[in-house]
Amino acid sequence: MDETRANEPTPMQNRTTVERKSDRELVVTRSFDAPARIVFEAWTKPELFKQWWVPKSMGMFLRSCEMDVRVGGGYRLVFGHDDSHPAEFFGRYLEVTPPSRLVWTNDEGGDGGPVTTVTFEEKGGKTLLVMHEVYPSKEALDAAGTGAADAMAETFGQLDELLATLRHGAA
Repeated sequence: MDETRANEPTPMQNRTTVERKSDRELVVTRSFDAPARIVFEAWTKPELFKQWWVPKSMGMFLRSCEMDVRVGGGYRLVFGHDDSHPAEFFGRYLEVTPPSRLVWTNDEGGDGGPVTTVTFEEKGGKTLLVMHEVYPSKEALDAAGTGAADAMAETFGQLDELLATLRHGAA
């Protein structure tokens, strides 16, 4: 058995990277084996978004998902273990360019919330997704930490599973 070969990445392996690009910027990158149109739909259709957004290891689920995906439209995501301690994320869409770009505010943190830009770049039937968050200050990014961004690896793995289902359903 060749042990070095077992540790080499396979061509189909997708890795989530999380990088702090500056005092105010965090960038999460991942490649998906699906066309940009399908990946974009998974980010903009509530019935799809609910299936992958919350990391399963946290034991929580998305209780409510409202999305009015248009410039000026809003979103509200409510999740938690039960009704007694819900957590909410909400904001408004600043840019919506199907299937290549989404930009939204994260208003639950007041003025300390980042602006999130997600781009979807398709090459050869695969999509490079880049999620770029810009915080109003270094202190706001420090306070947010990288925990949520680190959880994106699991969340994006769940999105991979959903996309495989959608690809096979569309075939």
